[in-house]
Amino acid sequence: MNKNWVLTQELFEDLLAWLDPDREVAGQKYENIRRGLIKIFVINGRHSVEDLADEAINRVANKLNQIKDDYQGDPALYFYGVAKKLVHEDRKRTRTPVPALTWDADDVDPEYECLEKCLEQLTNKNRDLVLQYYQEEKKAKIDNRRVLADKMGIALNALRIRAYRIRNSLEECVRTCVMAITSELS
Repeated sequence: MNKNWVLTQELFEDLLAWLDPDREVAGQKYENIRRGLIKIFVINGRHSVEDLADEAINRVANKLNQIKDDYQGDPALYFYGVAKKLVHEDRKRTRTPVPALTWDADDVDPEYECLEKCLEQLTNKNRDLVLQYYQEEKKAKIDNRRVLADKMGIALNALRIRAYRIRNSLEECVRTCVMAITSELS
């Protein structure tokens, strides 16, 4: 698909009409589908889940004229099928080999050192959120996350998504940092 392709207002209106003749119901279905797409990408460990959800919607909208007359069943399932293909594409696109890590045991653990550096690069708000999010164990962890979501005034699922995004950026930062350290040792 052309990455510069943009969903036009007219095509968006057609998409809503395909979801349901009642615009209000169609809007609800659209939001539910988008949330479902985001969940699919989160569950599959993808980065930029909202961008991938938008990409899935754009792809369906781009094919709408070809499918809307003949497609039978719940349109959401078509979106989820497109999402499944996007997961596979994204895995192929982001597959990078992780080098074997070797260092002297007397040194500070490079992963820990890198994690400290990467945590310092986060905003105070994001650093506090991720540190609080991953505290505690079992029931205390669940209760802690509910309290954190309430304190922030957001839904628990929104908190999960924020923590997931921050964790992914931290993992990428740590991976890059460790690779840099190991290349220096080589």
